[in-house]
Amino acid sequence: MGSKIEVLSTVRIEHSSDLYKIVDSLNRTLKKQNLMFGLALDEEDKNTAIFTIYRT
Repeated sequence: MGSKIEVLSTVRIEHSSDLYKIVDSLNRTLKKQNLMFGLALDEEDKNTAIFTIYRT
């Protein structure tokens, strides 16, 4: 009965301290469309962020 999460897109971008605000806004706005957004720092390069779009 678990839900499947599908990765739609992943992109590597230059890290910025305000990126989380965009991700938070996208998650709040598009939650009802079964979309979820993630942001993580690259473990090998702390100047690179990994932005991922999921379908839930």
